[in-house]
Amino acid sequence: MGAAGQEGYTSAWIDDELRLLGKTAAQFIEQNLVAAREKHEAQRHVDRDLWRRAGQIGLLCCSIPQEYGGGGGRFAHDLMVFHQQGLALDLGWGNGVHSGIVAHYILAYGTEEQRRRWLPAMASGELVAAIAMSEPGAGSDLKAISTRAVRDAEGDYRISGSKTFITNGSQADLVVVVAKTDPDAGVRGISLLVVETADCVGFHRGRVLDKVGQHAADTAEMFFDEARVPAHNLLGGVEGQGFVQLTTQLAQERLIVAVVAVAMTERAVADTVTYTKARKAFGQPLFDMQNTRFELAECATSAHIGRVFVDSCIQRHEAGTLDAATAAMAKYWLTDIQCQVIDRCVQLHGGYGYMLEYPIARMWADSRPQRIYAGANEIMKEIIARSL
Repeated sequence: MGAAGQEGYTSAWIDDELRLLGKTAAQFIEQNLVAAREKHEAQRHVDRDLWRRAGQIGLLCCSIPQEYGGGGGRFAHDLMVFHQQGLALDLGWGNGVHSGIVAHYILAYGTEEQRRRWLPAMASGELVAAIAMSEPGAGSDLKAISTRAVRDAEGDYRISGSKTFITNGSQADLVVVVAKTDPDAGVRGISLLVVETADCVGFHRGRVLDKVGQHAADTAEMFFDEARVPAHNLLGGVEGQGFVQLTTQLAQERLIVAVVAVAMTERAVADTVTYTKARKAFGQPLFDMQNTRFELAECATSAHIGRVFVDSCIQRHEAGTLDAATAAMAKYWLTDIQCQVIDRCVQLHGGYGYMLEYPIARMWADSRPQRIYAGANEIMKEIIARSL
């Protein structure tokens, strides 16, 4: 694997085992996601059975230990699957949230009983997971959330509030909900509670949201009307740990976004090189025009710089040295580059670049929220600035 125009470059973190996994993931994504894209976009979610099929061939929870039903690999194994999704232009399947985020919250902070209860079913695809942070009045600012969780007379929790922009929202069986268990304690009063949706009285799903792009992504609203959650579903069993748990895991979430950003940037450049060499204008291929070549030269350079940067971040993550500021740099800069390069590639496609039958048009619409979710890029700059 190498950046567009850099065929001799190989990502140092990718070994033979990861290459084999990449081939398996690419084939699965082509057959089950790309081939069914129109269906998934029309119904606003991927088929539920797709999760089980992915679990059967080991594409879910790749880096969760085998004792909890996972693949027993490194986080790089999950990243390889997400990379293949980016290359295939699939941002509909919410595996990044399921395997890359929720599974690792449970692994890192859950009690032993919680790990054994939920992780094997997530790895098999029996359970689909989501995380509910954002609210109608609180996005990147986690301190501003208003969802409350209050202990009742039996010692269980009653959750009240609403969440929005929840990936896997309409299908999720398991939702990690960010709530205030002590509203007077500031960030020390935030806890994570795991809602098992099937039997949760007071839990209601809202509509699947109608987005500009990413139409196959199941992005929904959730409502909690004194939703009853057993006390043993408090992640880790101790109140007030939620903010620390969230901020510790967010660097990994931002790395996932960065990996997808680079993959889509590389795909955009490759597709546009192919298009401009085949498309003729004024009697010659578009690629033969100096402006086209210079534009693509700049885009290929940006893609390659992005590849080298994200490779470095992956290696640092594997070594346990990826800090929050560097993860924020990767998330903000690479998603900005993603949108800039794809926009330039749309221009080089001319009118066809605005037609949805061309992949570059879908890339253009699907890429824009990358700069918003996992913390808006403006928040990333604030994190970086605080480290200076």
